[in-house]
Amino acid sequence: MKTDISEKWLPVYEALSSRVRIKIINILAQNSLNIKQIAEELGLSSAIVTMHVKKLEAAGIVHSERKSIKGAVQKICFLDVDSLEIQFPSRKAKVRSYHEFSMPIGHYSDFSVTPTCGIATPEKVIGQFDDPRYFLDPDRVNAGILWFTEGFVEYRIPNFLLSVQQPEELEISMELGSEAPGINSNWPSDISFFLNERIIGQWTSPGDYGNSRGKYTPRWWSLQVGQYGLYKAIRIAQDGSYIDGIKVSDTTLSSLDIRQKYWSFRIAVLPESQNVGGVTIFGKGFGNYSRDIMFKLYYK
Repeated sequence: MKTDISEKWLPVYEALSSRVRIKIINILAQNSLNIKQIAEELGLSSAIVTMHVKKLEAAGIVHSERKSIKGAVQKICFLDVDSLEIQFPSRKAKVRSYHEFSMPIGHYSDFSVTPTCGIATPEKVIGQFDDPRYFLDPDRVNAGILWFTEGFVEYRIPNFLLSVQQPEELEISMELGSEAPGINSNWPSDISFFLNERIIGQWTSPGDYGNSRGKYTPRWWSLQVGQYGLYKAIRIAQDGSYIDGIKVSDTTLSSLDIRQKYWSFRIAVLPESQNVGGVTIFGKGFGNYSRDIMFKLYYK
């Protein structure tokens, strides 16, 4: 979750301003539980715990689902946030100019994938699971989720930079997870990123998440397959490339021929990687963010 110092984020800060709610977050980080179970862990009444959970739900930190367990309907609580970044205002901060582009995940220009694999729109599965031919189906442009074990998908990104504009930094963000047979939160996978055929870096996804339905994942989507991923932010600067603020390579923006008419961006699981655990890419209509792959080029 990324926030700033503005009133719209007050529910988040209020939700975190309680020792009880902090304890609830730590409990749910270990396991999803119902209200009664949380109350027993804390030694509080179910009514008090319900009040605290509602505040966490209003802040988007926790969500609840009603499930029938052993013939009884229970309210199961899930933790939705794995990190929180707060952007503070600064007198030195300047408004930066940028070009921004949103690329739907199904608009790839090239691909090579191996099963397990598949692709779906928010309304239906395209073709059949584990058949790479359906990655050529015309309906792929409407995809909200796609996955494969080995291989890559590659996107062509238009470059709107003008000749008088000097590129400073490129940010790329998306929601990703591993691809296990079924679901497995402990399923590491080395996912590599390339721009203009040069390696930017590699990130190891911890697993294929399915312990609860993604915030935007449609209700018809089976709970036996991946539900959501993790938000990943890539930054390519003048001193190297970073993923979530951690430097992953010495590939610089100036080394990537950034002024050509379009860029090629590739997401790959390489067969020679240590952890070949596949990749799931979440787009609009799926996961916890419901967004395309975002590109933002800062310039002066």
